This record gives sequence, structure tokens and C-alpha cells, in this order.
Amino acid sequence: MTGLVPTGLRVSAALAWRFLMVIAALYVIIWLAGYFSHLVVPAAIALLLAALMAPGVERLVRWSVPRGLAAAIVMIAGIGVLGGLLTFVIIQFTQGLPELQSQVSDSLDQIRTWLTEGPLHLRDEQITSFIDNTIDTIQENQAAITEGALTTATTIGEILTGFLLTVFVLIFFLYDGPGIWKFVTRGVPSRVRDRVDVAGRRGFGALVSYVRATAAVALVDAVGIGIGLAIMQVPLVIPLSALVFLSAFVPIIGAVLAGTVAVLIALVANGFIAAVVVLAIVVLVMQLESHVLQPWLLGRAVRLHPLAVVLAITAGLLAAGIAGALLSVPLLAVLNAGVKSLVNDTDTEPEDIDVLNQDDQAPPGGDAEEDTKATWKP
Repeated sequence: MTGLVPTGLRVSAALAWRFLMVIAALYVIIWLAGYFSHLVVPAAIALLLAALMAPGVERLVRWSVPRGLAAAIVMIAGIGVLGGLLTFVIIQFTQGLPELQSQVSDSLDQIRTWLTEGPLHLRDEQITSFIDNTIDTIQENQAAITEGALTTATTIGEILTGFLLTVFVLIFFLYDGPGIWKFVTRGVPSRVRDRVDVAGRRGFGALVSYVRATAAVALVDAVGIGIGLAIMQVPLVIPLSALVFLSAFVPIIGAVLAGTVAVLIALVANGFIAAVVVLAIVVLVMQLESHVLQPWLLGRAVRLHPLAVVLAITAGLLAAGIAGALLSVPLLAVLNAGVKSLVNDTDTEPEDIDVLNQDDQAPPGGDAEEDTKATWKP
């Protein structure tokens, strides 16, 4: 009977059920990741931070510092820098808030004057009625607002728990990362263990390169937009610059959202002209990022096409929200490097891979331009 089925139909059916099995496996993996998200997300963030801090630990180890002490020094230094930055930002925000409130009050008075004396010619009674209706709406939905506040408090508790778990996992990644990876590879059959080991090292090397490049891009974005905000005398320059730096770790989307916040504050505090100028500055910095920094740094580091980056961020955002958008591109970079290594690396020994300095090594399967740009050949 099989011989009576056309060849095209048999091939299509074989491809179809294999495709369905792959989709089902991916669905189960995504479902499990979502079910254990309180464990997966902290571990993934700890892996990102380990990729950022591991070079510092290795340098201290080369200076004859014991690995445990080196990991502790880097951890304490990292937490100190992060804590100091957040404290400085909070202090600056607290000090700049009264000035912002005063400027917002002046801006609201100007808006009120424009509504009454401008082309709309609204009466004071209409404006007052609108404000009263807004207050009544807030009071009527006070229960929902209170419930949202309780949900926020619960979320804060989950964030603190996740932070502690991230720190705990990060300590072990920094102290015994190679040992943990060696233990994981023991579960792989011995005949392919070396190739899997090489692929894993390539993947982590791509993650290290990604974190370095992203930090450099984020710093340039924060400095560029911060200088523009300072020139325009927009309040809360330091907190806004810090927001730009942190949000830039979500490629493309994060910088756009942070720039939007800066434009809105400029509009409320300094008026329409200042907001237009700040928007121009944000667009200029974004163009510098997309046309110079992204191709030069991120393109060389992760060797992904910009379309793949956008699709990965969108898929991560839809699947897991902000955490998915943050982790989607690093995951794609690791998978890209690992799969290419499995396909092309056949003679490389694991000890030959310099995980922390792969930027200077030729990638398996071709150079960066061949990986990220289309070519037309006869």
C-alpha cells in the first residue's frame, strides 16, 4: 500500500509529523520554563552576570589570588558598584523631585491658559468639571487600585526572593563555573562529549561577548542622552541616564522606552520646544547605536542579523514579558554559537577554546560578515 502513495505526499507527511514533534517538544520546554520561571529567570540572570564578572575573576586568579577569594572580591565589588549607583540615583531623584514638581505645576498652568485662551476656548467650568470627574473615577475604582497595590507588594517580595537566589547562584557560577559545566557534560555520551563541550564553551564565549558589547552600547547611550538632557536643563538627568543605561540591556526596545520617558519629562517640565530637541537627541543617539555601535560591537560579538534580534525580542516579550525580552537575544546568541560549533567544529579540543576572549578568534563556519549579511552568488 505504501507504494501507492505518491512520493511527494510521503515526503510531506514525514516532514509534517517531524515538524509537529519538534513544535510539541519546544512547547513543552517553554511550558516548563514558564512553570519554573521563579527558578529559571534568576539562574539565567546569574549566568548573564557571571559572563560579565568572570573575566575579572580569571584575571585575579592569574595574579595568584585563590579562586574563592577572587570570586568574593568581584562579587563584593559588583554589589558595591550597583548599590552605590542605585543609592546615588535615588538621592538625585529625591533632590530633583521638588524642582520637577514646581516645573510640572508651571507647565499645567500654561496648559490651562492655552486651553482657555487658545483655539479651543474652553471655559474654566469645563476644565474643573473634567478634573472633578477624574477624581471621582479614581475614587470609584479605589478597590481595584488597592488590589493593584497589594499585587505590587507581592511582586516586590518575589523580586527580593529572586534577587537572593540570583546572588546565591552567581556565587557558585563564579567560584566553580568550569566544574559545574564539567559535571553537566558527564551526562553526554562519551563519543560526542568533546564536541558538546566545545559547543558549550563557544556558547558561553558568545554570551561573554554579548554582555561586554551590550554594556559598551548602554554606556554610550546613557552618556549621549544624559549630555543632551543636561544641555536642555531637563530635571532628573542622572536618574534618566541610569534608566537609559539599564534599559539598553534590552536591545532596541529598551532604549526606545527610556528615550520616550525622557521626552515626556522634558515636555512636562520644560515645554514643547525642549521636548522636540530632546526627541531629536534621542533619535540621533539611536541612529548612532543602530548604524555604528550595533553592527560594530553587537554584530561582531553575537553575529546575529538585526531581523533575528527584533524577532527574538518580540517572541520573548510575548512569551515571558520583560524577562523574556531581556533574555531572548542572549539565548539566541548562545544557541547560534553552539549549533554552529556542533555543525562545523569537528577537530577542536575543548582546551583550545579561550572562552573569555573569543572576540579575537575566528568563528566556526565563517567570519562575521558571512554570518550576518546576505550575498548573491551565481
